[in-house]
Amino acid sequence: MRILFFGRGVISTQYAWAFEKAGHTVEFYVRKGRKETFGSNIELEMWDARRGKQLIKENWNVKLHEEMSPNYDLIIVSVNTEQLPKAAQLLSTAAGNTPVLIFNNVWQDLKSSISPLSMNNVVFGFPGGGGGIADNRLRGGFLKMLFLEKPREGTEHINNKVKELFESAHFKISWKKDMQNWLWNHFAMNAAIETEVLKLGSFPALMNHSDSFANLGKNMRGIIPVLKARGAKIDTISLLLTKIPPALLGTLFNKVIFAKGSLPRLFIEYNNSKAGFAVLEVVREAKKLGIPLPRLTVAIENNEQDKAIENSKS
Repeated sequence: MRILFFGRGVISTQYAWAFEKAGHTVEFYVRKGRKETFGSNIELEMWDARRGKQLIKENWNVKLHEEMSPNYDLIIVSVNTEQLPKAAQLLSTAAGNTPVLIFNNVWQDLKSSISPLSMNNVVFGFPGGGGGIADNRLRGGFLKMLFLEKPREGTEHINNKVKELFESAHFKISWKKDMQNWLWNHFAMNAAIETEVLKLGSFPALMNHSDSFANLGKNMRGIIPVLKARGAKIDTISLLLTKIPPALLGTLFNKVIFAKGSLPRLFIEYNNSKAGFAVLEVVREAKKLGIPLPRLTVAIENNEQDKAIENSKS
């Protein structure tokens, strides 16, 4: 299969590497000027958990394009959430009839998030991995499991193509009947986590602060009314985050889910992305609905004050 990845980010690069190793042809579309900046290879230091826990260290050659053609079997989009509208706009004119996998976090309703792309040409999924890129060096990894929406009427052929692709590379799919609802809950959890990142300054700092995950539950309690007001069903993970006492929740995350040496913990420790967009989006929605979100709002305001102080110093 010939696959084009939209952007050469952490998720795109890791899955592209896995697909190439499985015998597929993978290429990347990047913005003008990025081809020269990125160069023809990238240094990989990532964990592959499809068959046990294997550390991959490789200087991997990649093929980048600054123009897009429709001559692919599948296009995979995994970008920062705020970049998705522009990506969809470009794909609507440049991708032709090539099917598209949106492998992304989404807070809008799915149809609006990819407009003017047609829902009949798109399926939605979510990766099971993370990490960061700095100085053309990727540190991160991926798990065996990923998430994919069950076929909608008219998308069966795309779902089958995506299913065959991931299974050919030995990934396991967790099928989601209501991908919209799953993504809303996941985005809300991201906002709850990013609230703590804004307060602490970085994702690695989140992992090393004793109160981070106790506060995560408190943040989620504030967001739940926003989810309900927009018609979301509260899923099991969101519910547990709000029902488990904060102290116990902190212990559960620090000692079990994000235990030292675990891959989920490493993925977050390697994450060097800028936090805050998920928080802003949820706060904007809360304001529209007239729902107070003091914990998230204070985190944003304090972060803006910190930026203003830094700018005045410089």
